[in-house]
Amino acid sequence: MLKPGTGKKHPKAEDKVKAHYTGWTTDGQMFDSSVQRGEPLVIGLNQVIAGWTEGMQLMTVGEKRRLWIPEELAYKGRPGRPAGMLVFDVELLEIVEMPAAPPAPADVAAPPKDATVSATGLASKVIKPGTGKVHPKATSNVTVHYTGWTTDGKMFDSSVTRGEPAEFPLNGVIPGWTEGVQLMVEGETRRFWIPEKLAYAGQRGAPQGMLVFDVQLLGIE
Repeated sequence: MLKPGTGKKHPKAEDKVKAHYTGWTTDGQMFDSSVQRGEPLVIGLNQVIAGWTEGMQLMTVGEKRRLWIPEELAYKGRPGRPAGMLVFDVELLEIVEMPAAPPAPADVAAPPKDATVSATGLASKVIKPGTGKVHPKATSNVTVHYTGWTTDGKMFDSSVTRGEPAEFPLNGVIPGWTEGVQLMVEGETRRFWIPEKLAYAGQRGAPQGMLVFDVQLLGIE
């Protein structure tokens, strides 16, 4: 610890933080600094190197701490990144607490009897009707909030917990999304049960099997 903090709370791994930092390799070469840029970093603690995720959870607002991060918790195996142990001076300026993760739906294991099933096998159910009249096309850009679970109730992704809606073209996502979101209107929340063939079948590192998504359509362009 270089300077004690004035706050009481510690950030959690799912929180966003606002921080100033400077990073050096162990030969004293500086490779990055928000201080030098004059602009603090705002980022989710689950979006940074493991040493930051762990280390910043030890801190309180106002605290400045020096972290010696071993290569295994830094950029090991990432070409173009600084190698070896890294040293950071980090000042925690603010904790931005993120919303809690939505609980897994009671019907996450399989589509209920009142779900609508399309010819492709995509099942869906309206959770909250929308106020809009227009449906997006496959080429539309959409803004949504969403949460995704595997059928055992494990959440694997959520724009809700990040506190920031997602925006993307409908022809740039998995086929189940391309098909399903076109059924929706603005303001609508719909639950999708997406069979593996319309999801990430065969894609390494992606969740496998049938996936369940709650999607709220916020905007269409």
